[in-house]
Amino acid sequence: MFPEYRELITRLKTEGTNNRFLHLFEKHNELDHKISGLEALDAGGVHSEIETLKKEKLRIKDELYTLLKQEASA
Repeated sequence: MFPEYRELITRLKTEGTNNRFLHLFEKHNELDHKISGLEALDAGGVHSEIETLKKEKLRIKDELYTLLKQEASA
């Protein structure tokens, strides 16, 4: 995710000073794992749940990108 910001992401995770970034980053990873697990099961009935989770993950990714751009320009 965001290879152009790899160093900045590492710094933000290490410093731990941007709580919003840390929370969103963790939530994004949690959703990623949950989606992967549901896709592995894919019993058909979970398709709408997977789509909802993917939309939430995308919303979080957009917010993370915004935060990264702000941090990079600071």
